[in-house]
Amino acid sequence: MKGRELYQIWVYLAETPLLWLTATLIAYVIGERISRGFSRHPLANPVIIATALLVTLLAVTGTPYPDYFAGAQFIHFLLGPATVALAIPLWRNRTQVRRNLLPMVAALLAGSLTAVASAVAIAWMLGAPREILASLAPKSVTSPIAMALAEPLGGIPALTAVLVVLTGVLGAVVVTPLMNLMRIRDFAARGFAAGVASHGLGTARAFQVSEEAGTFAGIALGLNGAMTAIIFMFASLFL
Repeated sequence: MKGRELYQIWVYLAETPLLWLTATLIAYVIGERISRGFSRHPLANPVIIATALLVTLLAVTGTPYPDYFAGAQFIHFLLGPATVALAIPLWRNRTQVRRNLLPMVAALLAGSLTAVASAVAIAWMLGAPREILASLAPKSVTSPIAMALAEPLGGIPALTAVLVVLTGVLGAVVVTPLMNLMRIRDFAARGFAAGVASHGLGTARAFQVSEEAGTFAGIALGLNGAMTAIIFMFASLFL
């Protein structure tokens, strides 16, 4: 009888959109605590942990993704305002940005072009079709911008979103060990590189390491979105 009662309670809760919003927030809180418990080790990324918990929950309960998204879409909606809000650290640090404007522009241009060209070139050599190439090209910018850039070129926005997340996760995991291996000690440079290469997840990781690194990662994230959009605009003229 208890099993049936629990099942009925679950069915009732599953009909409530706030269930999956709450589950998402709880999963992230658990991931955040685990990450702190492991002293912010790169592999103990709270986003990775939260994603694994949610995937497991959806699989166990047999909940289709559209049902989950119906409840968690509020978080998806906030991606847009969060992206616009990245202008705040840019404005607050405008003096330091002006002082380092030339190297930042050079790094931004090199990073944006490399992120797009390398991914597309490798996929093209492996025989990927056009829609996959278009979906892959904006993988290093934040999801709202990446999905908007991929669709006009014939890409698949849903696939682009997945590739963006995978890029961010990989960047968040390897950025600190890689920078240490390369003996790059300047936190502004480390953060800027993380923001250009792995957007929001890389920025979140940069803030865990240093506030200065996180600030410059946020600046790079916003600027890379604009730069990639410009690259796509010119590329569309020749495609």
